[in-house]
Amino acid sequence: MPRNSFAPLAVAFVRRHPSHYALAALALAMTGWAASGGLADPARADEPRTAPRSGAMAGPLPGIVQPRVVPALSSASATGAASPSVTETGLRTAGTGVAPDQILSRQLAPVVAATPASLSVAVLDPADGRAARYGVRAGTTYDTASIVKVDILAALLLQAQDQHRELTAQEKESASLMIRISDNASANALWRVIGEAPGLNAANRRLGLTGTTGGSDGHWGLTQTTATDQLALLTSVFGTDSPLDAASRTYLRSLMGGIEAGQDWGVSAAGPATGLKNGWLQRTATGRWDVNSIGLVRVDGHDRLVAVLSRGNVTMADGVTLVEKAAKAAVQALGTTA
Repeated sequence: MPRNSFAPLAVAFVRRHPSHYALAALALAMTGWAASGGLADPARADEPRTAPRSGAMAGPLPGIVQPRVVPALSSASATGAASPSVTETGLRTAGTGVAPDQILSRQLAPVVAATPASLSVAVLDPADGRAARYGVRAGTTYDTASIVKVDILAALLLQAQDQHRELTAQEKESASLMIRISDNASANALWRVIGEAPGLNAANRRLGLTGTTGGSDGHWGLTQTTATDQLALLTSVFGTDSPLDAASRTYLRSLMGGIEAGQDWGVSAAGPATGLKNGWLQRTATGRWDVNSIGLVRVDGHDRLVAVLSRGNVTMADGVTLVEKAAKAAVQALGTTA
């Protein structure tokens, strides 16, 4: 998207979502805005598998939480509260005078130095609008792999709202399988229902995602996105000022809160996850792995929306380790007090 076309979208977003919470997400998206990019080579979406338990990944992965079904957010959760806009003051950690971006960059320096992979991270405190970003550059996007399944379901729910209808029994079954166990056949079915890439792109304009482009030729896993766009999506799911109505948000939260044991790694390494979705994809041209994770974690009584995107990992195990280290660093960069 050309830079001169971002302003009208920003104005439209603010008019539709005037709350402090939405302004915080918009400010983060604007500072970390990235244009959509093309696809380097053809590839298929990740298979719905759990992390391998043999070979390089034998035994429990570091940071993987124990099997559980986590509850959806309660109405009293901090994510439902209005937040002030992101300001220069708000972007500074108490008592340090150092912006969280700088703290995060320092913490990730040794992690990034030890890997050939590329990394992009964004974290937001929905209660006060403080945020931190790493590796968010204009013109740089990442393959979504299966984290796009949250976006697909959000698009389906928006369409159902517009049509004043409930999801069908088949749509609900596909949605549950797509989110909870990352079933690709179910994603294929719902991708067609929403109108594939054009349908996703139309929904994303309403959801405030400005740098995300649906995958072409049926390759939903090759949808291009940015870490800040993924925070905008999480804001629409876990906030209250959203194009998604209360019933749609509750439904999405419930599915993201019930990820199958064995797939509940990723940003959950930073704290108990109220909502989670991971994606992994081996690119056919390079053999390298995309490994991504998005979700809401709660640390010391504070909610954190976290998005970690990576590509170029030598193995999936390497990608999982990288994502979990990045998620922990992101949460630590904000600290627990404003």
